[in-house]
Amino acid sequence: MKLVTISGPPSSGKTAVLAGVIRSMNSSGIRTGALKYDCLATDDDILFRALGVPVQVGLSGNLCPDHYFVSNIEECLKWGIAEGLDILLSESAGLCNRCSPHIKGVLAVCVIDNLMGVTTPKKIGPMLKYADIVVITKGDIVSQAEREVFAFQVRRANPKARIMHVNGITGQGASELASQFLKAPETEQLDGERLRFSMPAALCSYCLGETRIGMEHQLGNVKRIKLRQEAS
Repeated sequence: MKLVTISGPPSSGKTAVLAGVIRSMNSSGIRTGALKYDCLATDDDILFRALGVPVQVGLSGNLCPDHYFVSNIEECLKWGIAEGLDILLSESAGLCNRCSPHIKGVLAVCVIDNLMGVTTPKKIGPMLKYADIVVITKGDIVSQAEREVFAFQVRRANPKARIMHVNGITGQGASELASQFLKAPETEQLDGERLRFSMPAALCSYCLGETRIGMEHQLGNVKRIKLRQEAS
């Protein structure tokens, strides 16, 4: 079975892009499944089921959704294999620009949209910089010049990635993206495999439920801002 990880900032169009990919795969008789990771709630599984694919949903609650993803992806892979799937699409919550949801040897995709501003690609960490494919959405809303500048900035952030443009509303470009997914390597197990980059540091006192402000309440991974004196 092939596994593909899909990440991206909130509202970048990840689910709409995957819906187009699934429609294309359905028309080719490819048995596809979906994993949806989120924090508190999601309705995306309803869309995926309406497309006729088996779905698993994972809600991380008060945990980092990508830490939650890494802790559960092995069991989800086993589920996909037991279901007899040809390809399993894993969509992350995409809430943190420092998240690292990609696995070595597994096709990695990042979805980012033209409306985020041309400086956004350099602000996004491993989920963009270590992706094999970067999908740019909402190109129909901006000018050709804006599309070209944005794609250039994506290329600067990740020179090795394949850049593709997909319209989440019309589905234009989804079949080409599906063809790239089908070239993904087979993934039979993940035990002992590695992330492409480390996760953000965690386990501070606030991670463990602390709500009080002040240095005496701050333990674990704590980082101080370096304040500078402005010239008067």
